[in-house]
Amino acid sequence: MKKVLVSVVDDNRFFRESMCRLMRSLGHTVDAFSSAAEFLASPRLPETACLVADIQMPAMTGFELYRRLIDTDQAIPTILVTAFPNDVDRARALNDGVVCYLGKPVNEDHLTRCVSAVLRSGGSPEETT
Repeated sequence: MKKVLVSVVDDNRFFRESMCRLMRSLGHTVDAFSSAAEFLASPRLPETACLVADIQMPAMTGFELYRRLIDTDQAIPTILVTAFPNDVDRARALNDGVVCYLGKPVNEDHLTRCVSAVLRSGGSPEETT
């Protein structure tokens, strides 16, 4: 079975490293980026089957990154994480098509279920609107 690329975008190095360890322990290939711009410049962006991105990042937020991907026809199933969860942002994210919206510290079981749901759907480019 081909390994699946999960990309993690977070300006917090400790969170990035813990997410990378978790994704590798689940058998996934993982790339980590410290900013949305770094991720957008990655040659592996088209290979990314699942994106885990922080909402609060300098320069470009996780929301803005997600919108940029959609606006440039590069939609990637996305899980947004935040240290400041609230119902307004959660509703906005889920209405925009984000797969999961999780508070930090992230519940690893919940995150694992979210990633599994994304990868089970095959990451196919089918529209689900």
